[in-house]
Amino acid sequence: MKMEIKEDVEGGKQRGVREALLGENNKQLVNETKHHHHPWMVYFTTFIAVCGSYEFGACIGYSSPTQEAIRKDLSLSLAEYSLFGSILTFGAMIGAITSGPIADFVGRKGAMRVSSAFCIAGWLVIYFSKGPVPLNIGRLATGYGMGVFSFVVPVFVAEIAPKELRGALTTINQLMIITAVSVSFIIGTVLSWRALAIIGLIPTAMLLFGLFFIPESPRWLAKKGCAKDFVAALQILRGKDADISQEAAEIQDYITSLELLAKPKMLDLFQRRYLRSLTIGIGLMICQQFGGINGVSFYTSSIFDLAGFPSSTGTIIYAILQIIITGIGAALIDKAGRKPLLLVSGSGLVAGCIFTAVAFYLKVHNVGLGAVPTLAVIGILVYIGSFSIGMGAVPWVMMSEIFPVNIKGQAGSIATLVNWFAAWLCSYTFNFFMSWSSYGTFILYAAINALAILFIVVVVPETKGKSLEQLQAAINA
Repeated sequence: MKMEIKEDVEGGKQRGVREALLGENNKQLVNETKHHHHPWMVYFTTFIAVCGSYEFGACIGYSSPTQEAIRKDLSLSLAEYSLFGSILTFGAMIGAITSGPIADFVGRKGAMRVSSAFCIAGWLVIYFSKGPVPLNIGRLATGYGMGVFSFVVPVFVAEIAPKELRGALTTINQLMIITAVSVSFIIGTVLSWRALAIIGLIPTAMLLFGLFFIPESPRWLAKKGCAKDFVAALQILRGKDADISQEAAEIQDYITSLELLAKPKMLDLFQRRYLRSLTIGIGLMICQQFGGINGVSFYTSSIFDLAGFPSSTGTIIYAILQIIITGIGAALIDKAGRKPLLLVSGSGLVAGCIFTAVAFYLKVHNVGLGAVPTLAVIGILVYIGSFSIGMGAVPWVMMSEIFPVNIKGQAGSIATLVNWFAAWLCSYTFNFFMSWSSYGTFILYAAINALAILFIVVVVPETKGKSLEQLQAAINA
C-alpha cells in the first residue's frame, strides 16, 4: 500500500513537472508575443562587458604594427622581440587557469575588475619601458588580464541574456575582439608604440566605470545564496514591468538541485555526469585552434607575399571581411542555431585550406604560376570568412552555455586554458610546418578541419532557444 502511494506521489510529481514544462512553453509563447521588446539594460550591460573583449583584441593586435619601432627604440634582437610577442600567450594561460576560481569567488564583475587592473598595470609598464625586462613584464600582465577576460566576458553575457538573444549577444564578444585587432593594426601604423599602449587603457577605463552601473550575474548571486540580490538583478535586466517569476523559479530550482550534489573537485569533472559537457567544451576549443587559425592570421602578410599578392591590400581585405562576416554570424546564430553555423564554417575551412594548398603546390612545382596568387587569395579569404561565420565565436558561446553553474569556474578554466595552449602551439609550429612543406601544411589543416566536422556532427548538441538550466540538465543528465 505504502509502495502504491509512493508511486502515485512520484507519478504525480513527474506529471506535474511535465505539465509545468508544457505550460511553461505555452506561457512563453504568450509572453514572447506580449513583450517582444527587450529592455535596454541587457544591451547596455553587454556593451560594458564586451569592453573587456575589445581590450583582449587590443592586447593581441599590439605587437604586429609596433615591431620595427620597438626593436629600433630599445635595440632589441629578433629573439628578444619574439619573446615579447609570445609571452602574452603564457600570461593568458595563467589568466585562464585562475579565471574560473576568481569569477566564482569574487563574482563575474569582480573578475572583470581584477582583469582590468592587470591590463592597466601592464600598459603603463610597457609605456614607461626603457629595456626588454619591463617590456616583457608589462606584456605578461596584459596577457594575464586577457586570459581572465577570455573566460569571464562570454560567461557573464550568457548568464544575463534572455535565451532568445543569448547567442547573438555572446557572439559580440568575438566581434569586439577582431574589431580591436583590426583597429590596433590600422592606428598602429600611424601612432608611436608608446601612444598605442596608452590607447590600450581606454577600453578598461570604460569597463571599470561602466561596472558601477550594471548588475552582477543573477545566476552567480543565486548560487551564492543572495536571494534578494538575485531577484533584483534579474528584474533590472528584464525591465521593471517584466514578469520574472517563472525565470527566477527555474534558475533557483536548478541551483537548489545542484546544491544537493557534493561540491565537485577538479577530478570530479571527469565523472560521467559532467564528462559530456567537458568533452564538448574542450573538443570545440581544440577544433577552433588546431584548424590552423593562429598560424594563418599571424602570418597572413607572409602568405600573401609567398603567393605573390600585395600583402598590404590582402591584409586590409582580410580584416574587413572578418568583421563583416562575424557580424553576419551574430545575426544568424539564434535563428539558424549553433550547430549549422559550425558545420558551414568547418566545410568552408576545409575548402579554404585545399585552395591554399593547391596554390602552394603549383608554386613549388612551377606549374600554372599565373593562377597561384588568385588561388592563394581565394583560399585565405574563404578560410577567414568561414572561420568568422562559426568556428571563431561559437565555441566561446557554447563554452559559456553548457557547464552547470557549480562546475562552470573549474570546467571553463580548463577549456580556456586548452584554447590558449592550442593557440600557442599552432602559432609556434606554423613556421616549422611551412618550411617542411607549404602545401603539406594546408593539407594537414584541411584534414584536421574535416575531423572537426565529424566531431560536431557526432558530439555537439544544438543549444539555441533553451534556457541555460534546460540545456545543462539535458547535457549533464
